[in-house]
Amino acid sequence: MLPELKIAQLRHFVWVAELKGFHAAAEKAHRTQPAISLSIKDLENKLGETLFEKRNAKSSNAELTPFGRHFLPQAKELIAHHDRIAEDMTLMAEHKTGHLRLASVPSIASRMLPSILSRFVANAPDLHISFYDDNASAVLKMVENQQVDFGIASLWKAEEHGDKSFTPIWEDHVGVVCPCDHPLAGETSLHWETLRDHRLISNGTSRLLEGTEAEPLLLDSQFYISNIISLVAMLEAGLGVTTLPRFAFPEESNTLTFIPLTTPEVVRRIGIVRLSNKSLPPAADALVQFILEQSKEQKK
Repeated sequence: MLPELKIAQLRHFVWVAELKGFHAAAEKAHRTQPAISLSIKDLENKLGETLFEKRNAKSSNAELTPFGRHFLPQAKELIAHHDRIAEDMTLMAEHKTGHLRLASVPSIASRMLPSILSRFVANAPDLHISFYDDNASAVLKMVENQQVDFGIASLWKAEEHGDKSFTPIWEDHVGVVCPCDHPLAGETSLHWETLRDHRLISNGTSRLLEGTEAEPLLLDSQFYISNIISLVAMLEAGLGVTTLPRFAFPEESNTLTFIPLTTPEVVRRIGIVRLSNKSLPPAADALVQFILEQSKEQKK
């Protein structure tokens, strides 16, 4: 049966050996000298060998036995291994190390997350983050398959996602996007029926119109484009108009404009999506709490 070696006893042994005495080791350990002697004696009993030569009256130095000299580097290695694991676990619990995986819809990924993640990792330089941006359906699938710790998306048709929990954070109003020289560009708000006179390009967020009075627009759509870069290119080329949540509108564009859709008023709610029956790793949980705190500060 292998002996159960205590880290405290190994430290006491190393300190006695390095400091050349029980008294000095006792001071370093903030223990009494008899307590250190008992600790070393118990360690020797577990190992079945003596670690220090018997001291004589003329010398107070602790001299290692041949077995003690052989065991000293082994004891240091055990202590170092223990301390590395303890430090890693402490840092992971404090979200300062480890690996965090998250996915987000592109609009939040480009608008909100850069500043949030920049502040979050400021005190966690050793934390590794894998980040994926995709449409809401893909984000939900990654959460479901546990490819990511949590996702940031809208939970459309929540009744179909009973295995997931949703914490809403941002509200995003849907509007119409068209070229700046389009006939609609001068409008300050739009009724959905106005769009029936124009070619509509649907996209991944167009499903937000389902269940509203504007749903007939989806049947009128001649084109469907899933990628936002391609969608912007087609809009800029004058192929038609589209509906997008405000956060998804490419603000850097000088050729496109956003017009609020007021009839009906369609709101996309975006938040944290995670599996209901799974605990988050410490780093992921810390990031979720950080996002929630940041959103509260912004609303003040």
